[in-house]
Amino acid sequence: MNRLSIPLALLIAAGAIALALTVNSYYVFVLANVALIAIVGIGLNVLLGLTGQVSFGHIGFYAIGAYAVAILTSKAGWSFWAAWPVGALIAGLLGALLALPALRVKGPYLAMITIAFSFIVQHGAVEMRSLTGGQNGIMNIGAPSFGGVIGTEQGVAILAIISTLVLLGAYALLSRGTWGAAMRAVKDSEIAAESIGLSPLVVKTVAFAVSALLAGLAGGLFAPLSGFVTPDTFSFMQSILFVLVVIIGGAGSIAGPVIGAAIVGVLPEVLSSLEDYRLLFFGGLLLLVLWIAPEGVMGLLRKLAAKVRATPRAGLRGAASSTAPAPASPIAARARGVLHARELGMTFGGVRAVSGLSFDVPAGAVTSLIGPNGAGKTTALNMLSGFYRPTAGGFALGDRSLQATAAFRIARHGVARTYQTSQLFGSLSVEDNVALALNRGVLGGLLGARRFASPFVRARSRQLLDYCGYRGSVDTPAADLAHVDRRLVEIARALATDPDVLLLDEPAAGLSREDKERLATLLRQIAGAGLGVVVVEHDMALVMAISDQIVVLDAGQRLAVGTPAQIQQDPAVRQAYLGESLVAADQAPKARDALVGPTLLGVDDLVAGYGAEPVLHGISLQVKRGEMVALLGANGAGKSTLMRTLSGLHRSVSGGLHLDGNSLEHKPAEAVVGLGLVLVPEGRQVFSELTVLDNIRLGAFLHPDNIDARVEEMLTRFPRLRERLHQRAGLLSGGEQQMLAVARGLMAKPRILLLDEPSLGLAPKVIAELFAALDQLRQENMTILLVDQMAALALALADRAYVIEGGRVVAQGTAAEIAANDDLAKAYLGGH
Repeated sequence: MNRLSIPLALLIAAGAIALALTVNSYYVFVLANVALIAIVGIGLNVLLGLTGQVSFGHIGFYAIGAYAVAILTSKAGWSFWAAWPVGALIAGLLGALLALPALRVKGPYLAMITIAFSFIVQHGAVEMRSLTGGQNGIMNIGAPSFGGVIGTEQGVAILAIISTLVLLGAYALLSRGTWGAAMRAVKDSEIAAESIGLSPLVVKTVAFAVSALLAGLAGGLFAPLSGFVTPDTFSFMQSILFVLVVIIGGAGSIAGPVIGAAIVGVLPEVLSSLEDYRLLFFGGLLLLVLWIAPEGVMGLLRKLAAKVRATPRAGLRGAASSTAPAPASPIAARARGVLHARELGMTFGGVRAVSGLSFDVPAGAVTSLIGPNGAGKTTALNMLSGFYRPTAGGFALGDRSLQATAAFRIARHGVARTYQTSQLFGSLSVEDNVALALNRGVLGGLLGARRFASPFVRARSRQLLDYCGYRGSVDTPAADLAHVDRRLVEIARALATDPDVLLLDEPAAGLSREDKERLATLLRQIAGAGLGVVVVEHDMALVMAISDQIVVLDAGQRLAVGTPAQIQQDPAVRQAYLGESLVAADQAPKARDALVGPTLLGVDDLVAGYGAEPVLHGISLQVKRGEMVALLGANGAGKSTLMRTLSGLHRSVSGGLHLDGNSLEHKPAEAVVGLGLVLVPEGRQVFSELTVLDNIRLGAFLHPDNIDARVEEMLTRFPRLRERLHQRAGLLSGGEQQMLAVARGLMAKPRILLLDEPSLGLAPKVIAELFAALDQLRQENMTILLVDQMAALALALADRAYVIEGGRVVAQGTAAEIAANDDLAKAYLGGH
């Protein structure tokens, strides 16, 4: 709020009060009704604007407030001044009780629960005749007394206007204080909110209770204003109008509910002369407003103001923060606990993601978790941070057992977390993200801001950001940050909780080499300050450079523990990454006389990525007709990005893509498939609700000719699918789903088949069966570009191979040449 906001609000309120004292009773009623709608809108703005929760049942709380005042004043003999706050408190209490089950669901399910609540209240008022009067309602409602100076209607209108003004001020304090920041954080990312010690359920329940209380407060004023209450007064349509008030005015803005209430409350009266067409015009005008200003009237005004002049972003900080005393170091010097994981296990249905995992995270050291795709690394982090509850074993920080503890409590006990895809609070500024985390989940008074806006908190936030290497503006909304800055701010926010252990999930993903070097320095500094640091990372060069200890996982189990040098030389680790043991002499694919023809697929100097920093840096390769080519490299090298770019699912930045002379650049995925380049994606991605047969038949969408015979060919090629032909694809095992995905791809009549990680997450026996089927395709001279984590097995099938590291081709040649090339092991396990 700028300095003119308060005088302007007082001036508008004074004008409204003057109108209430001078106009006739009809317009007094309209004015009072607008104020009551605004009060409900302010409450809904707490729910919708701050926490992002939608309720279509607030007419129920409005009715509870009205009936409470009506019953207490007409039957219990209470005065209005005693009954009014009690009615609001009853509505707030019922709001909190409704929130506890309702807020465990989201989206349309939450809306349906609140709609059901409004119907329950309305029909309850009809059925409880002895208390509510049934359909006849309640009359002779006690009204507020103003000493005979003004009438009841005028008094209620003035009381409603003053209440609106006071509640607007309270909303301004709430939205700009600690609780408001916490509510916005929960709206932006519940997962990240838990990782800084916030309980999303508590925050949303408080928001729901406050919102319900304000609706009850407005309903308590409506009862004496109308003079009687009946169930029909509180129809579901009124709930829709309450939500429209917030949306039209601008969710999250301070003045939005008042503007929305004025439009919703006054517009029907302006259109009253249109009689039968009034509702039609009213609906049309509302649609027009929402079309022109999807962010509400206040959002439209902000955009217009931004075009006129550059407006500095408002915030709870001032010049005093720069001179405030700050701690000598952003990381407190104290003893840190050791994290102990003992026999951790996690099962999803019948799938064991992690089994019998034990390791320690010593303070002052970097521990890296590495392993092939599907090894269980992120699952382990999710257990250690409380987002998964282990199905076996446990873990402790020092002497405190944590395995049965909620994620937000684990964060408060000293385990901080960052994420593979950064989870910043986009609607908060960079500094606000860190300042909120400094509270470690303790928010203070509902309207207070000391824990969020004090000079000390602001100074410490900036110090942490500076320590992590963030050099941008602290007032920038986090949603507008570049990728590298998001990483740095997320680490600063995690450090703000003063953890004993810091868990980082792929912090280097998408960073340039220079940024990775700076990240490595930062992580070593953090460990040097005494924290235990756990890193899940696919960049082996980075892992080997920063780690004191490496824990290798394979198929959810601990495969090895040791120093970087020990891990690089460990035969079991090389086997897990390169798949050496799967290629026994008696299982090796048979030699063939390849009918290799001219170049079918050409990639020239391809650059592609997902942000400012490319993932692929000038990739060039060729695939000739009838050959199988393997793409090898560690996780994160860019192999899947290349496959997605080739198939049209991701656009390239520059470079050339050609299929038999046809350019593929900027062609949509369906056009690429039509040309004959067919992707079998990583993770299978079968249509889980459809049957196996339907999945196979859908593969022939572009080529439906002779479909029954081709389906029979696929069932002969993959006999397991015949046994499951009429089952839902989602019920198949991982290996069966992979076979189905390959069969579906073959039905598209590919000229080149792109296979992305077909062995991912499969048991060795299933992998052998799958690769036998791929060997058969190879014998038939199918042109295949294969990405697979089992490097040795892929090389046994392939004619040629390319090794990719850091988005660049570092080696190429025949399969035999690549198998003997030291660059292959270096790409997977780092080293020199």
